[in-house]
Amino acid sequence: MSHTSAGRTHYAWVVVGVTFLVLLVTSGIRAAPGALVLPFEGEFGWDRPSISLAAAVSLVTYGLGAPLGGSLIGRYGVRRIMLAGLALIVVGVAPMLLMRELWHLHLLWGVVAGIGTGAVAQVLGAAIATIWFRRARGVVLGLFGAATSAGQLIFVPAIVALTVAVDWRAAIVLMAVGAGVLLVPVLLFIRDRPEDVGARPYGAGLDDDASAASSAGERAGGTPLRVAIRTRNYQLLAASFFICGYTSTGLIGVHFIPHAVEHGFGEVTAAGTLGLIGMMNIVGTVASGWLTDRYDNRLLLAVYYGLRALSLLVLPWIVDVPPLLVFAVVFGLDYIATVPPTANLTARLYGRASVGTLFGWIFFAHMVGAALAAWVGGVAREALGDYTLAFLSAGALGLVAVGFSLGIRRPQPLPEPGPA
Repeated sequence: MSHTSAGRTHYAWVVVGVTFLVLLVTSGIRAAPGALVLPFEGEFGWDRPSISLAAAVSLVTYGLGAPLGGSLIGRYGVRRIMLAGLALIVVGVAPMLLMRELWHLHLLWGVVAGIGTGAVAQVLGAAIATIWFRRARGVVLGLFGAATSAGQLIFVPAIVALTVAVDWRAAIVLMAVGAGVLLVPVLLFIRDRPEDVGARPYGAGLDDDASAASSAGERAGGTPLRVAIRTRNYQLLAASFFICGYTSTGLIGVHFIPHAVEHGFGEVTAAGTLGLIGMMNIVGTVASGWLTDRYDNRLLLAVYYGLRALSLLVLPWIVDVPPLLVFAVVFGLDYIATVPPTANLTARLYGRASVGTLFGWIFFAHMVGAALAAWVGGVAREALGDYTLAFLSAGALGLVAVGFSLGIRRPQPLPEPGPA
């Protein structure tokens, strides 16, 4: 039975809808450490660097889960990988209700939940966009980035509110239940490829400008990692995404709330500001997906990194709510907006079949940068008494990423491989 007939919604959009919900919940779970640093300090007496190290471990394993999941998608399909990732999240988060020692946090949150959230992350979204779509791929990637932002927007304030009203264990229950419930729609509705439902990829065979724009310079085959990793373009994509992680997930995601509280803002105000960043990123990431289908992806990345760098350079001196909200708007518009052009450049430069693996390792570079920032932020705060140096280092690195983005060579049409 075909799902492409006139008047019917293409099944690709059903897959997008379920994936959107999965990314929304799992990204909210991944962002939770920023809201739990202070409660863990208060109850267990753990110091800031030790908690930051647990967050760093989680970010590294989150990053490892991405290429691991990406490489396994070709063998087992997106459905099984999504189910496995959600199951690992439940197994990692639920036992935290009983934790008493610091190593419990490192193992459960740092390793188990880290790998689970990494398997169900933007790399999985990029693979789904590549497998199910020939047209409007940038828009789909933008929607998935918006899901990540929406998860932060919904979950972080909810976690803070539950922690203040009850305690941090109520937030843990929310996360475990949220991941467990999602196993049902994934099992019922996610399919590995269009052929499984008697359809072709969305936009396949359409000879229009949008289809041409999304597939220009792209081939269906792939490029082995050992070949891609030696190329200048791949190195620049990975290096710029390393900086992306340092300047976003690692520093802002983990340390923004403690920084804001220490600057005189209330916990609810700090969490609400982080939620505003997520709200603006929904706008920014969806817009970035639309722009990715139409404009030079390298220039888009340069603009995003430049705006992010400038906002981080002024953050240490913001002490009033109005400037803080301006920061949230500017930073939020490009928080995850880098994902659509980076994933699209990977497909155009190295072929659709290699996106899961190659973008997976680029994403790993992102999470290594995030882990470094999470740890450096905690150490800098402990040694210097505030986060000023950490934010200034992130702003400087953002300017370096502008140069890396502009150094990527424009994708050229790739010939289809000849017969063996």
